Amino acid sequence: MKYRNLGHGLKVSAIGVGCMPMIKGGNILYGEAADPDEAIKTIHRAIDLGITFFDTAQIYGPFQNEELVGEAIKGKRDELVIATKFGFRFDGNKIVGVDGSAANAKASVEGCLKRLGIDCIDLFYQHRVDPNVPIEETVGAMADLVKEGKIKHIGLSEAGPATLRRAAAVAPISALQSEYSLWERDIEEEILPTCRELGIGFVPYSPLGRGFLTGSIRSLDDLPENDWRRNDPRYQGENFAANLKVVDAVGDVAAKHGASNAQVALAWLLAQGEDIVPIPGFKRRVTMEDSAKATDVSLDADDLAKLEAAAPRGGTAGPRYGEAGMRMVRL
Repeated sequence: MKYRNLGHGLKVSAIGVGCMPMIKGGNILYGEAADPDEAIKTIHRAIDLGITFFDTAQIYGPFQNEELVGEAIKGKRDELVIATKFGFRFDGNKIVGVDGSAANAKASVEGCLKRLGIDCIDLFYQHRVDPNVPIEETVGAMADLVKEGKIKHIGLSEAGPATLRRAAAVAPISALQSEYSLWERDIEEEILPTCRELGIGFVPYSPLGRGFLTGSIRSLDDLPENDWRRNDPRYQGENFAANLKVVDAVGDVAAKHGASNAQVALAWLLAQGEDIVPIPGFKRRVTMEDSAKATDVSLDADDLAKLEAAAPRGGTAGPRYGEAGMRMVRL
């Protein structure tokens, strides 16, 4: 495994593990339900391969995903970088809104630490910007948690350029997590340059287009009835058909390299800068092992040009979320 630096001295494996799909049931389902035993074996195998970076969040489950990750890393904590996220308000297990208040930051970290079974979170993100709470208040509370030794690094998710600047004026921001892939490139215009100006590393989630770029999904019939992606605008009707051209281009490059589509899509992201660390989601060892090999795929100028032609910025058909989801991103 190769390693990269995000912001402010945070060193991680060049490929991380998105743990969201790993719980059985829960509130966000991709594909068939996960087998928790296989999910834990996937984390163990990732550690064996040199992967150090594991990403979870309060809302996955909610809460169950952090518990599973905590169980998996027991006795294996050394050298790992564990990232989790807060920023929502709950009524029991039901998410009832965003909450970026200082009080929620300080209360949430205690639950996260307990579920993960650790005494310090390596990277603590605000999951979504709360438009009703100044980012200075949120990041100020997170900076207090650094001073208290409960977290090591501060992260934001889906923050826009102005928010990033205001946040960085309060405390060092080590990472921004936002969607980025061959079919979602809008961050290249302002957000990624702002991160680089401020020394903030970038962590792409959904780097495989929620599985679309792998080529394993050729119609909605390939997805279970309760799959979250059945509501994804880019998976609907004419959008689905139009977006297959990106998959076909990825497949052509993959065939040239004797690689998988997933490896090529991740290699493309890795080629966009040394400060980029994608976190594809896994629940099985076989897919994790495949994606981990992306660090060995070197795309040449012809490959990059072919992918650029098929997937230019703004070229994907359909928005990445429905209306409610879009109102919560890049604030």
